Amino acid sequence: MASISIKDIASKAGVSTATVSYVLNGTRNVRPETKARVLQAIEELDYKPNDIAKSLKRKRTDTIGVIAEDVTVFNTPEIIDGINDYADRYDLHILLTNLRLNKRIGKDFENRDRYQKYAQGAVDELLRKQVDGIVYIGVHPRDLTGLIHTHGKPIVYTYGYTQNDVSIQYDDEKAAFEATSYLVRQGHSRIAVISGMMDSIPSRLRLNGFFRAVTEFELPFDPGWIKIGDWETESGYRLTQELLALPNPPTAILVMNDVMAVGVMRAARELGVPVPERLSVIGFDNREFSDYLTPRLTTMDLPLHAMGYASMEALARIMRGEPAADIAMPVCRLVERDSVARLAMS
Repeated sequence: MASISIKDIASKAGVSTATVSYVLNGTRNVRPETKARVLQAIEELDYKPNDIAKSLKRKRTDTIGVIAEDVTVFNTPEIIDGINDYADRYDLHILLTNLRLNKRIGKDFENRDRYQKYAQGAVDELLRKQVDGIVYIGVHPRDLTGLIHTHGKPIVYTYGYTQNDVSIQYDDEKAAFEATSYLVRQGHSRIAVISGMMDSIPSRLRLNGFFRAVTEFELPFDPGWIKIGDWETESGYRLTQELLALPNPPTAILVMNDVMAVGVMRAARELGVPVPERLSVIGFDNREFSDYLTPRLTTMDLPLHAMGYASMEALARIMRGEPAADIAMPVCRLVERDSVARLAMS
């Protein structure tokens, strides 16, 4: 059952959240009839003041700063929704800053000097507004260590890694292992991979998961079945042409994002190799468009909402002086659609 917040009480009683707070804390006089409505709403909703919210409110502004490197990137809105979900439950306020890095620097994330000033400027502005802590959301998972300085204010990173602070990520290696295992259960053993760029942390971790499955299930291994793409549609298209031209082509391809999977399916269609009858395809990310492809794409869904929620939970623990390292890592979920078929025995 969802936690009852003071917003729920205010809505039921027809008053402001400030009025509910005054009644709960006895900080101001409230008209008797208004107080009676609030108390009745509290009783009907069976509200019990939350210990976490209480502890966060001691000498705090109840405001959390959220820095998004770019709100237009597919992962960010759901992460922010998870952050807001936690904030609503525990009566916290959110100050959101959008760095707009896609428009400002494109994909040049290797050059930190081009965008570090925007990130640090956002931190400094949030500190001036006396936020209690900060959640930083990356455009893509990479090492963010040393990017910004919060001058002692607690911070949690998500959709990015850091060596010095807490970061909330999903388990790429486990997700790739589970995706490969699913293909094996469908009878496939000749499984190819189209990876993202090898300087990418997710690419390396997902390849680890794939190779773990190859070892565990004793799958045949052909180096020619391992292709390195660049996350874009055209690389999926070009590399699939290479895979299907092999003397012993794969019967299934694990594609490390849904965008490249679009290119995979286009190349297969042009070469007269029907998906999934002769080639099974599984993607990554569960992008919105994956449900509208023909056939609809089977893919791994990223736990973005859970990552946002867990980031706030971790930040709350740090703010209370408690360890946050034991927060469970959000897990990916296989979304079965139409692009994977059981391999017919020859």
